[in-house]
Amino acid sequence: MFTGIIQDVGKIMHIERESEQTHMTFATALDTGNWQLGDSVACNGCCLTITDKSDHAFAATLSLETLGLTIFSNAREGDAVNLEPALRVGDALGGHMVTGHVDGVGQLQAIRAIGEHREIMFEIPDQLARYVVGKGSVTINGVSLTVNKVGRNDFTVNLIPHTLSHTNLGALQQGATVNIETDMYGRYVERLMQFPTEKL
Repeated sequence: MFTGIIQDVGKIMHIERESEQTHMTFATALDTGNWQLGDSVACNGCCLTITDKSDHAFAATLSLETLGLTIFSNAREGDAVNLEPALRVGDALGGHMVTGHVDGVGQLQAIRAIGEHREIMFEIPDQLARYVVGKGSVTINGVSLTVNKVGRNDFTVNLIPHTLSHTNLGALQQGATVNIETDMYGRYVERLMQFPTEKL
């Protein structure tokens, strides 16, 4: 589990693509000394398993399922990546409960400057739109954000100066694609509603 509070903006050092999977190596300023093989790290909001590590670097393998649902299918070496190690007992829950299971990809449609802040509109597919609600939570490239307004297939968020300077969202331009994870609770409610209540 994660909270959507980014701890470092790393970068992709190396990409090795195979027919059934892709291997990536990430550089980070975080101290990897206590990390273990098999630990989880959210990379642009996508929960990846550490398969190898060295000082300030780690590797992970991405399956076809992961590549098909995330912006990593078009990743390039040198791309900036938001990083958050998995929660540990006693860690502060500063954002919201994030699983690291990316639902799909959204596209940046508009940017509006409001003083030092930016209001950004994202378009998302039909199958994700119903899970995004005003004043609810959404995860964009691993960043926990509050939804300001929702439309049929779009929503807006407000990025404060800290978010702009401490994540890769500050460098996004119109047309950019991002990883989207909607609030998990909406999916559970929808699934429960598919089954009639049984009388005892």
